[in-house]
Amino acid sequence: MNRPAERQVPLSRCTRGLYLLSIGSYIALIILTVLWEGWLAPATGAPPDLWLTIKSVPLLLPLFGLLHGKPYTYAWASLLMLLYFSEGVVLTYVYHSQPLSFHDIFSCAAAETVLSTTFILSAPFYARFRTAELLNEAAG
Repeated sequence: MNRPAERQVPLSRCTRGLYLLSIGSYIALIILTVLWEGWLAPATGAPPDLWLTIKSVPLLLPLFGLLHGKPYTYAWASLLMLLYFSEGVVLTYVYHSQPLSFHDIFSCAAAETVLSTTFILSAPFYARFRTAELLNEAAG
């Protein structure tokens, strides 16, 4: 059975580190979103399942490509992540006067900001380095 080119070309140490950093922050953001809207600090005034679906489903769309290390998926997923970064920054600013605890919006929003920033900074570099590795392997 023929395997895709991404599977045959080994990852360099730097690319592997960027892969682990970006996929770790992405999966942690999925977990945070489910916990946040499900149990920790669900949105008031709307059914919790609605916000859980609105925030979690878009994160699941690129998950298959991310887990398989596809550079193009990393490039467009970092653009998707800008929505979560924006939400985290706005909510962190709005709720900055709340006391710090696990069941408040401020701590969830701050964690969302950190995780999305980590992905936004690491994913494009992974995509760039991995594309260069694949092109170098194809060239000779």
